[in-house]
Amino acid sequence: MAAISINLNNMRSSRLLSILLLLQTRRQLTARELADELEVSLRTIYRDVEALAAAGVPVYADQGRAGGYRLVEGYRTKLTGLTEQEAAALFLVGMPGAAAALGLTAETSAAELKLLAALAPDQRDRAGRLKNRFHLDLPAWYQDAEDSPHLSAIADAVLHDRRVKVLYRRWEAPREVERLLEPHGLVLKNGSWYVVAATPRGLRTYRVSNILELTPTEDGFERDPDFNLTQFWQDHLEGFDRVRYTDQAVVRVSARLAGRMYDVSFPSLVKAVAAAEPEPDGSVVVTIPIESVANAAASLSRFGAAVEVLEPAELRAELAALGRALHDLYS
Repeated sequence: MAAISINLNNMRSSRLLSILLLLQTRRQLTARELADELEVSLRTIYRDVEALAAAGVPVYADQGRAGGYRLVEGYRTKLTGLTEQEAAALFLVGMPGAAAALGLTAETSAAELKLLAALAPDQRDRAGRLKNRFHLDLPAWYQDAEDSPHLSAIADAVLHDRRVKVLYRRWEAPREVERLLEPHGLVLKNGSWYVVAATPRGLRTYRVSNILELTPTEDGFERDPDFNLTQFWQDHLEGFDRVRYTDQAVVRVSARLAGRMYDVSFPSLVKAVAAAEPEPDGSVVVTIPIESVANAAASLSRFGAAVEVLEPAELRAELAALGRALHDLYS
């Protein structure tokens, strides 16, 4: 059946379109289900369905316990065009947590609904099965997603190429600094958001949760046409590893620990053990990169006697001192 032209301008367009698309994608819904989905009253749903019918949409109600509102079989609306905001939110479909953090929940839900409405029934069923069988949970184990109150404002500046003034907390002194940023992109890594921004010193990366204050501006900026967020982030990670790993350590991993590396959250150690040949007693001697003696001591101490540092001597001494301090504290 050909699509019916509807004048939505005077008919609470957004909600009416949502009802139409919901009925098209889910085939049948009760008034209560529609009211819960759209967070309105039953009376509002009754009025809206009457308005749709008056406009020529072939919607009818099945009576009885298994009844509900349906569209005439074969009817498909063509009113599935995405708004600019919905199109921008498409990449967040299937990521409700990220969409909410960016303030794009409504746009993402609308975009997903329009995408489903544009599919044929068998494709829509397959999409529904995939949605119910795969879920993306971004934060790492044993930690919550960071609280980033200025994330939505940063996202808006990224989308509209606007400068922002921020008060930023960093690790080195002075701890709190003011910056004028030209936000080029946002990256979500293990539950933490980072903004890549142009500064007088070039492109820099800032952790959004460390932004203490943010003042939007009306000043636009010209972004680098050659900027590629994915490539920049990959280069940033590789450069970060080169900077932070300044030394190496040779360690012996006990046979017991080497046999259960799948339980260990220490990527460089896991990778090294997997590539090494075990000693006759089952232990493994490997070389791993370290950031510093103090950092390595703190990281390796959690394994107790299951990991013995062979080199460097400074790291052995640091671990011995840590062991004595713990002994004195608890003896």
